[in-house]
Amino acid sequence: MSDDLIDLHTHTNQSDGSASPEELIRTASSKKARAVAITDHDTVAAIPEARTAADRFGIEFVTGIEISAEYSPGTMHLLGYCIDEKSVLLAEKLDALKKARQKRNPQIARRLQSLGFDIGYGEVIQLAGNEIVGRPHFAKLMVEKGYVASIQEAFDRFLKKGAPAYVEKARLSPSDSIALIHDAGGVAVLAHPYQLKVSPEKVENLIAELRDLGLDGIEAIYSRHSPAERSSYAEIAARHGLLVTGGSDYHGSYKPDISIVTGVGDLEVPYALLEAVKARAAARAEHVS
Repeated sequence: MSDDLIDLHTHTNQSDGSASPEELIRTASSKKARAVAITDHDTVAAIPEARTAADRFGIEFVTGIEISAEYSPGTMHLLGYCIDEKSVLLAEKLDALKKARQKRNPQIARRLQSLGFDIGYGEVIQLAGNEIVGRPHFAKLMVEKGYVASIQEAFDRFLKKGAPAYVEKARLSPSDSIALIHDAGGVAVLAHPYQLKVSPEKVENLIAELRDLGLDGIEAIYSRHSPAERSSYAEIAARHGLLVTGGSDYHGSYKPDISIVTGVGDLEVPYALLEAVKARAAARAEHVS
């Protein structure tokens, strides 16, 4: 395996991962990562600690975020890279999403209770151990109480989109998500396009629409993409003049089969892809100035 590998899709305990920012960087260092982006959901809280740890471990740190966009039948997430985490507009939008999430989570607890599970929201908050509570924390508590055998089972049966305890969350439109990332100086990339849950032909049409809205790239190299999917998404990116990025979607113990940098064992994201992302961000900054 190359010693020039990176991971541009990771999560800490500031959103729905299990590792602290420092722990995540330490683990990436043990895997000899050259660069890492932390892309927590709708928050930049992990960035200061992660940046300090990355300096200490000699890893290039990339500021990032993952924003959930309005979309069906599947899910659409937009990754933002090289963002200014101190952007005022970004902070305002993230605060609004946080307040909406604080309303949503007790509803999930009530739905689980209505299904017969002894799940108190206070227990979920205690388990999460920080301000950000997400569905993985509900899933972990269900495992601990013996209601399901794994976090994946909790999602598949009760917590995923369309399942009995799922509650829709507040989201920005795709256009607003991309614009917010750009406003913060970032590069907007479509995460794990397989989760769009549409045919290959419709995926390409949708990506063309997103490109017209300002999309910069596609996360083609992804843990749960097959080799054929990785090639297909990279070809779509080339046809539409978009960047290709990649990452593991590391969540620590909440996705135990996915390791940072290497994914499920076959992930290799070369540093050259990050160079292209940084060049796009620099070009945008120069255009704005």
